[in-house]
Amino acid sequence: MKYLVVLMLSIATFCSVSAQETPLYLKQRTPPPSVLLLTDSVTKWNLKAKLQKDKPLLLIFFSPDCDHCQHETEQIIKNIQKFKGIQIVMATTQPFNDMKNFANKYKLANYGITVGRDIAYVMPPYYEMKNLPYLAFYDKNKKLISTFEGGLGIPGILKAFGR
Repeated sequence: MKYLVVLMLSIATFCSVSAQETPLYLKQRTPPPSVLLLTDSVTKWNLKAKLQKDKPLLLIFFSPDCDHCQHETEQIIKNIQKFKGIQIVMATTQPFNDMKNFANKYKLANYGITVGRDIAYVMPPYYEMKNLPYLAFYDKNKKLISTFEGGLGIPGILKAFGR
């Protein structure tokens, strides 16, 4: 009897620990309600309000000192013509000056890429991020297609958009 009670308690504990709640991004399937502080240090950019209508969205969460993030950014810039018709937004929670230096180094504004600091730290818990870069793909109606953690490369990114 004693063993039966221990077994039942063990099963109950295991079930409660392993039952995880569905992440917000999978429940809502829309971009997060983030406000980004842009590189001009003045403009607060409401992500959902500023998304371009009828354009798919590539949302990249990055760290300026992440080698994989730098490599992915370099590859996107080299292949920017393949991203025609896709809005690209890059966000970070790292210090403002690091973000600004990153944006300037890669001249991201010249490519129409919006870069900002997630000032309220909304994105990491929204997506339950574990690795960077973190990519979220949305269709033209801003419904989630998929997400990916880590460097994906241009073919993988384009494939997510059906290109």
